[in-house]
Amino acid sequence: MHRKIGILIFLISLSYAIEAQQVRPSASAEIHHELLQLNKLVKVLYFAAHPDDENTRLLSWLVNDQNINTAYLSLTRGDGGQNIIGREQGPALGLIRTYELLEARKIDGAGQFFTRAVDFGFSKNTTETFKHWNENILTGDAVWTIRHFRPDVIICRFPPDARAGHGQHAASAVIAEKAFKAAGDKGQFSEHLKYLQTWQPKRILLNSYRFGNNNTTSESQLKIATGQYKPQMGMGYGELAGISRSVHKSQGAGTPSVAGIQTEYFALVDGQPLSASLFDGIDVSWNRVGRKDIGDQINDIIQKFNYNRPDLSLPHLLKLRKQIAQVKDNFWRKEKLTELDKIILDCSGFMAEMFCNQPEAVAGSSIPFTLNVIARSATPVQLKALKWNGISANLHTRLGNDSLFSSKQQIDIPVGTPLAEPYWLTKPGEDADHYYLPSDTLNGLPESPSRTRALLSCTIGEESFDINVPLSYKRLDPVKGDVTEALRIVPAVMPGFTHQLLISNDDGSLNTEVRLHPLKDITNASLSIESGRPLLTISHLNLKAGIDTVLPVKIPKNSLMQTGTKEFTLKAVLNDGDNRYDKTQQLIAYDHIPTLQYFTPAETRVLNKNWKSTVSKIAYIEGAGDYTADFLRLAGLSVTILKDEDFTSAANLKQYDAIITGVRAVNTEKRMNYWLPVLHQYVQNGGTLVVQYNTVQGLTSDNIGPYPFSLGNARVTEENAEVNFLNPSHRLLNYPNKITKDDFKGWVQERGLYFPVTWDNHYEPLFEMNDTGEAPLKGCTLYTTYGKGHYIYSSLSFFRQLPAGNTGAVRLLMNMLSVGK
Repeated sequence: MHRKIGILIFLISLSYAIEAQQVRPSASAEIHHELLQLNKLVKVLYFAAHPDDENTRLLSWLVNDQNINTAYLSLTRGDGGQNIIGREQGPALGLIRTYELLEARKIDGAGQFFTRAVDFGFSKNTTETFKHWNENILTGDAVWTIRHFRPDVIICRFPPDARAGHGQHAASAVIAEKAFKAAGDKGQFSEHLKYLQTWQPKRILLNSYRFGNNNTTSESQLKIATGQYKPQMGMGYGELAGISRSVHKSQGAGTPSVAGIQTEYFALVDGQPLSASLFDGIDVSWNRVGRKDIGDQINDIIQKFNYNRPDLSLPHLLKLRKQIAQVKDNFWRKEKLTELDKIILDCSGFMAEMFCNQPEAVAGSSIPFTLNVIARSATPVQLKALKWNGISANLHTRLGNDSLFSSKQQIDIPVGTPLAEPYWLTKPGEDADHYYLPSDTLNGLPESPSRTRALLSCTIGEESFDINVPLSYKRLDPVKGDVTEALRIVPAVMPGFTHQLLISNDDGSLNTEVRLHPLKDITNASLSIESGRPLLTISHLNLKAGIDTVLPVKIPKNSLMQTGTKEFTLKAVLNDGDNRYDKTQQLIAYDHIPTLQYFTPAETRVLNKNWKSTVSKIAYIEGAGDYTADFLRLAGLSVTILKDEDFTSAANLKQYDAIITGVRAVNTEKRMNYWLPVLHQYVQNGGTLVVQYNTVQGLTSDNIGPYPFSLGNARVTEENAEVNFLNPSHRLLNYPNKITKDDFKGWVQERGLYFPVTWDNHYEPLFEMNDTGEAPLKGCTLYTTYGKGHYIYSSLSFFRQLPAGNTGAVRLLMNMLSVGK
């Protein structure tokens, strides 16, 4: 069957998970759990600051043991964390951590919400945190989620004070308590009432904890046993929690799966007191809406549920649907009908997918796709139509039991269809600490609802159902098998510079390249290189769809001088008639999360070289992923990535002027325990070794330096903190670049992290710095000679400063590499 289908798709979000791209039935054990949850009219909202802050053991227990609809509200998307699996920082890291959270929620079964807060990095108290965050805006975001989700109980992970261990942690408790009080007040955030009703939760609690020496628990608090074994899962909730939390791979948050019963502690923050249960005084049954009979019907269905034949429950479920449709409480009627419809589809063994064979499409193009539908049920399932934007394709097909229905169709994607990108990244926020929110109705959502979908209408028995089926891209991977992800809507042409930073030539000119990635044929276009005004135009460009064109670009000194600044931004714009293309596609691909797409302006930052170095040949040891090696190459140095075979003897390393390790190299490179003695011998023989920061946990060696030192959690989080030079005449501060306090201006997010806290007296600390109100710290950079060579350990955040183009950090790093030459 072939039809031409015109479809108006408003694609404004990413929805890449395989499950989100196909309608698939749950397994029988999950259906049984869904039935148990259908019989609970109660919700819980867990509240903290970052991805991986949540107590996954408690979430797993609430969802899978108590069968309660539970969600986690994370204030941020984790943009300010450290990335142990790649180079992504800032919004790109936040995007990764968003989907790590969504993958974790698929495992423990909870829901997920966010506010628009940007994680600006570690902070030490709420005073510092609220210098960045607008407390009223974020309280409003939390109120929106409370009014939308309507939890009966809110549980905070952290207290609102120093015991939280992180200013953003404490701030999450401050905001949670304010939102708890405001959500039921019509006079507060009344703009929400256009869409939502007020809602007052029964109580707000602190989920007390013991973290190291920090203990917020008390025997007088409510204690609940969790972690019980569930035969349907083949594990306990503590074991499930370890699997869920270990999805946070970018943070190195691998967590053991702990079997056995453990105790959770709860302290009342506000609201009605409790003594025996989280839900004291709350009717969690259908009595809550005066329909005990519905609860009795569900109990009967549960008792008779057949794991081998879930479809046998369909007649009773369809009858139940009519009963729930008569419930007078609007909220619970809609909530429970949505839950029940999923159960009915699951019991019918219903699967539907719409897929094409291309990962990307351009607005204005036409795409063939395949519709596959199947049901496994004795109760008849009748397909009626495929609907979209007021258009309908009649199907009129009764599905045979376990017999696949397949139809090939065609979709037109109209001109003007928005690009596929996260809604919070479509435009800059009002400031650097809050993401853009294009619509109130998107508030709290982890991703925009996918609009690349059609509505498949059908009947099961005599009841009608409308099922959203997304349009996806499906391919066969020779290793993974079927891989399904969202169809990405992209610009017709995507220009981009080949480097995110550029350094001008010694004569003041600039050489670079621009790559043009076309998705359709383009004729007689022009490329403009701009910096506030056009600097260069390349005309009469003809591009072939699917074939990249790389254009060399040379801008003379005179043109660059007219920009009027030492550092500036270049922008690439392809003009094709009335169409202007100035976005670069960024793809993120890791095995544990779906493929992610976002766009950045087609720009690059240009640095005028204001540093010197006396080295030319550098070796680099890869760590958790940073920009160091790329930057050094861009600066004209020869960089070799060292491998295991290079460490058979120190003589192999003698050829290098200096060696530098990537961030967390001693954490992530398991062979460093064997490599470090060779590196120390290289230093003793006259080499220079620069070691970037490592964390306390998971060190593969305690002998990081030639003399002992120990790492701690000390850090300086204020990026503009005063820096004092302990020995201004030190060679590292004078050669080949004179380092002054001006070189510490314009740093981003932090000065440094995980400083050494004790060190052998052979080491000389170079700097002293501290956050407001704290004692000075001297351990951010340690220097020593060892034999004929030089060893430097630095916890300064070069990994953030180099991508940001901070030339002061560049000058200091060049001095470190050059100290032996």
